[in-house]
Amino acid sequence: MSDWVIGIAGTPEGARTASALALAAAFLHAIFGALQKGRHDPWLSRAAIDLSYGLIALPVALFVVPWPEPELWLALFGAMAIHIAYKVAQALTYVRGAYTVVYPVVRGSGPLFAVIAAGFVFGERYNPLQWVGILLLVGGIFGLAGYNRLRLVVGRETLGPALAWALVTGGMVAVYTTYDAWGIRLAADPFTFLAWFFVLDAIFMPLWSMRRLMRLARHEIGPLAVRGVVGACVALGSFGAIMLATRIDEVGRVAVLRETSTVFAALVGWLILGEKVGPVRTGLMALIAAGAVVVEFAA
Repeated sequence: MSDWVIGIAGTPEGARTASALALAAAFLHAIFGALQKGRHDPWLSRAAIDLSYGLIALPVALFVVPWPEPELWLALFGAMAIHIAYKVAQALTYVRGAYTVVYPVVRGSGPLFAVIAAGFVFGERYNPLQWVGILLLVGGIFGLAGYNRLRLVVGRETLGPALAWALVTGGMVAVYTTYDAWGIRLAADPFTFLAWFFVLDAIFMPLWSMRRLMRLARHEIGPLAVRGVVGACVALGSFGAIMLATRIDEVGRVAVLRETSTVFAALVGWLILGEKVGPVRTGLMALIAAGAVVVEFAA
């Protein structure tokens, strides 16, 4: 599998595979965000998810994939620090703001920052039509956030700080996307980076949330554990897919495709949370999808 991933990098097959991985990551990330914004405190949800995927990844890291090269350890610890900052910003965002408003802001700012960062770090360049697609997608996402904000009834008093934190979180999405792409390309075996990333990334949030976890009522432990395991499986698929996609193809392009997660998030809100979509949201989601199509086929 590792040889196949490395072999298709930079090829037409690799581009198609990366697109499929990015869209899968988008769908899974929408579910992942909803899981963190559910009935439990977002800090507790994230702690349960992180602990679960660390335990799942540990035997793979120890017994399946090759041991990391010495220089890869530094890259892994760097990724750990960046993801800690991202998680803190994300939790502060979800605590303060309505999911349907702050999630699009995070996902709308993230790809724009990521495209710019990938240009500096990897020398990626996009033609004018691709930039039109990027702006269509980002504009549709921010339009969705603005529309949801106008319809918001509860939580307006904390929306300002929530939106500020959402922009910070979007910036951190771009940082970790670019850095993880560099890290996984540094590894001789991409699955070594993935396995050890999930092991190390699982440490911080359970420790940070220890006091909250200790105050849990006994009847809350079971549901939180189930949420943690389900969320872990979703996270492994989502983050694993996007990291492999950035190893195979252009970082900016797959980052943009991943942000179709906003469309999937709206569908999750409609199908699971009982939210109405309506013609305006439908049009904005179509604009997001159109932007992604332009970016994909204008290369």
